Amino acid sequence: MTQDPDHAVELLWREREREPRQGLSLDRIVRAAIELADAEGLAGLSMRKVADRLGFTTMSLYRHVPGRDHLVDLMRDAVLAEHPEAGAGGDWRTRLEEVARQAWRLRRRHPWLAEIRGTRHVPGPNAVARYDEMLGALTGTALHPSEVIAAAGVVARFIDAEALLLVETQREERRSGVSEQEWWGARDSLYDRLDRYPALSHLWEAGGWDHPEDSFEFGLARLLDGIEALIRRRDETRDGICRECGTPLEPADSGRPRVYCSRACRQRAYRRRQTG
Repeated sequence: MTQDPDHAVELLWREREREPRQGLSLDRIVRAAIELADAEGLAGLSMRKVADRLGFTTMSLYRHVPGRDHLVDLMRDAVLAEHPEAGAGGDWRTRLEEVARQAWRLRRRHPWLAEIRGTRHVPGPNAVARYDEMLGALTGTALHPSEVIAAAGVVARFIDAEALLLVETQREERRSGVSEQEWWGARDSLYDRLDRYPALSHLWEAGGWDHPEDSFEFGLARLLDGIEALIRRRDETRDGICRECGTPLEPADSGRPRVYCSRACRQRAYRRRQTG
């Protein structure tokens, strides 16, 4: 059944009524679904399983939530409330690192968050707040607005990509009953054939796999290095680019410093200030 996005908005953003002491409620359904997804991943989540967990019929759940897709959106926003509010101190990199690491810790507790795929999941208030924190860390730097949004998107997708690796590892371990380390440790027939590959052999003999890098920390640091290099370059040329679109500015005939490359950019900046 296709999810009604407007219905999803109402479910996610409406004020929650006080939960009854007994009986079924939306909050109880969402909590039970989160516990189920934590144990089995999204593949193991169904309305029937949630109903069984609560001791109700499947049809009774539909009086509170229209279907599984709406339930997943509610689950996502509920666990994002566990994300502590980012501190306001520090420079942009310190703040963005804090937000990213909090998001990573949350996905380690609830790896199924990264399984929520697709571009049309309606965000709830907690999802919007987390996104706003990430944007806020970069707002005020020398990046122009589109670059702030792009940089936040790259960092968010990196976090989910790392979390998906956790999901896939856990799924295989549940399916096979064999840990990742045990499975790869038993692949001697493969390793015996790898000595013909010089780069692999060199890194193996140099101990490259003995103490592997933390892939999340390594990747996050390299991403932020790249953003920092761009911000530094923007800072060095800040007075030489249009503050609206980033286009390099030609010197004005009057000798006075220019701020915008065109009348259109000046008008767009004015309208944004008026509506902001």
